[in-house]
Amino acid sequence: MMLLTYQDFLEEPNVLDFIGKAINQHVSSEDYKIAQEADAYDRQKNTTIYNYVRMIFTSTGAPVQDFTAANNKIASNFFHRLNTQRCMYSLGNGISFSDHKEKRMVEGVEQTVDLTDEMLGTEFDTDLKDGAYKALIHGVSFGFWNLNKLYIFPLTEFVPLWDEETGALRAGIRFWQLDKDKPITAVLYEEDGYTKFRGGRHSGNMNFAVVQPKTAYKQVYRESAADGVEVVGAENYGSLPIVPLWGSKLHQSTLVGMQRAIDSYDLIRSGFANDLTDCAQIYWIISNCSGMTDAELARFRDRLKVQHIAVADTDNSAVTPYTQEIPFQARQAYLDAIRAGIYEDFGGLDVHTVAAGATNDHIDAAYQPLDENADDFEYQIIKFVQQILALMGVEDTPVFKRNRISNQKEQVEMVMMEAQYLDDETVLQKLPNVTVDEIPGILQRKGLENQDRFEADVPTDEENENEEMQEETP
Repeated sequence: MMLLTYQDFLEEPNVLDFIGKAINQHVSSEDYKIAQEADAYDRQKNTTIYNYVRMIFTSTGAPVQDFTAANNKIASNFFHRLNTQRCMYSLGNGISFSDHKEKRMVEGVEQTVDLTDEMLGTEFDTDLKDGAYKALIHGVSFGFWNLNKLYIFPLTEFVPLWDEETGALRAGIRFWQLDKDKPITAVLYEEDGYTKFRGGRHSGNMNFAVVQPKTAYKQVYRESAADGVEVVGAENYGSLPIVPLWGSKLHQSTLVGMQRAIDSYDLIRSGFANDLTDCAQIYWIISNCSGMTDAELARFRDRLKVQHIAVADTDNSAVTPYTQEIPFQARQAYLDAIRAGIYEDFGGLDVHTVAAGATNDHIDAAYQPLDENADDFEYQIIKFVQQILALMGVEDTPVFKRNRISNQKEQVEMVMMEAQYLDDETVLQKLPNVTVDEIPGILQRKGLENQDRFEADVPTDEENENEEMQEETP
């Protein structure tokens, strides 16, 4: 499948034809198909186990579906859980910034305000988590910075147009469709503005028409009683306001490499359930009764199950009961090995490996694989956020507070031992049970308490006068 680039877009004389061709090629690409499959695994609709059909072979060797066999389909949730763990480990507490700080009086208490975080808005952390999670499961997501709001475009809704020379994202097409019988909408994003298109009312109809001509990203409006609201100015950013966010340096979905292990786990666990269903706990072998018909055998079996009594001529026939044990230990050992391998290969933390009461040294050792992958993941986030800030004309570096379990008693004791050498804000930042968002409120309330305590200790004018009178009295 040929990759369409930004140069291909520039050379295309008919933009409408290019939009349809680009979308068709994108949805046929391997990256798009992997992203769709990753979405299914993320919803615990693991495609391999869901599509699995038990087969038998006829006397001629032709495979046919076995409709009599049990076909339990038990899908595991490894994919969603491990990706959620990696994402929330770095972003569960949000991000802060290191460079632009300002001391500000808030309700009479001096506080340190993060100016960059204030500029990005209250929803930025939530939007960033959404984009980061999609970047993990799809390999990449795209963040559109629109004045003061971050919008996330998943790979399943966005066609990137990369520059052949620099590899930079120079343009892109976002597309969506509510249902197969609804019109498809597409928006072409370029450095000098965006254009909106609409296609036909059924799936595959790429006969696009322009519904909104090219518009600048920043519009300046003026409202007056005579003219109403009118556009008086327009401008664009210095570059395309859409930034790619990669899930890792590999630039691929986390499903790659993990899928086969998940499928193997699902198939073995489902196969065990199928064997329990298919294999009777007790069965009988009847000797010298070849003349019994199927109906007679069924009645014989029913009588055994209900009355637990069988009458047989012991000289010429016999009824022997047997029990069939389903192999369990070998399967359970293999399932445990697959589970451990999935966590190890992904670099996740299996909480079952952390013993109760473990020291922070043991916990840190268990977190080592997750820390290594988080370093790579956070590096991708730093590059993404800095490019978003560059669109705003700001230079700053995001800071992460990783969301991890710990021996809190041990950690709190260590912080308290160091507290005499640290300021209040630093102490709160190091406490494991205090989040970043709680720190300003705690400092504010603590400042008010100190102020009230100080005012209570300062004598009033009346108390000062009484003290002076007592000193003058002989």
